Amino acid sequence: MDGSAGAQVRRRRDEPRFPGGPAADPAGSHHERRIRSFQPRRSRVTTGQGDALRRLWPVWGLDIDGREVLDLGAMFDGLPVVLEIGFGMGEATARMAAADPGTGILAVDVHTPGQGNLLGLAERNGLTNVRVANGDAIILLREQLAPGALDGMRVYFPDPWPKKRHHKRRLIQPEFLTLAARVLKPGAVLHCATDWEPYAEQMLEVLSAHPGFENTAEDGGFAPRPGFRPRTRFEGQGLDKGHVVRDLLFRRV
Repeated sequence: MDGSAGAQVRRRRDEPRFPGGPAADPAGSHHERRIRSFQPRRSRVTTGQGDALRRLWPVWGLDIDGREVLDLGAMFDGLPVVLEIGFGMGEATARMAAADPGTGILAVDVHTPGQGNLLGLAERNGLTNVRVANGDAIILLREQLAPGALDGMRVYFPDPWPKKRHHKRRLIQPEFLTLAARVLKPGAVLHCATDWEPYAEQMLEVLSAHPGFENTAEDGGFAPRPGFRPRTRFEGQGLDKGHVVRDLLFRRV
């Protein structure tokens, strides 16, 4: 393949799959490549999800390009804002948004069908307190959120990367926690949940060791599942397999 043909292929791959929708690679080449903690999933976008992406992305969607600090106050009309990293198909996000309309949810994922599904759920249920972000959450934390911008953070069922050689890809690491501590207000809670026991133990270890956080569980262990976190289909599948779901709620000190 000659150079010009290769450039055309690269341009096509970088273009949004839906006009006006989420970009294929929003941060582009102006940010260094790093070991990514997520694995993009490829699955078919339904007609309804595609329609939601075309119509609603310009209104409620944003690409994480690392180019400017977000004005969350303007984006959410002054509401306190919680960041959710990894929302799957968005059903739990929509339920939490409906149950707490006084809190804005900035929901980040790279799964295009899930982005379209959450936008559709927000429209059908009149959820004006949800915004959907596309791209790498690390770039968002590092480049696009001001210190103390967030009133909470949720990381539910992140990829456990079960093979030992992949453990460095797990999201909950000391470096991530330092970024999270910078953007969380004092007293804000970082809430993690997983059904992978070895990852739960690692989460507890690194969170307990980080000076920016303290465990809300009095015994210093895992927390009871809070009522505001809905049970998801993914969680139900894990429970059906005999997995134990662990919640960790750590406060920014």
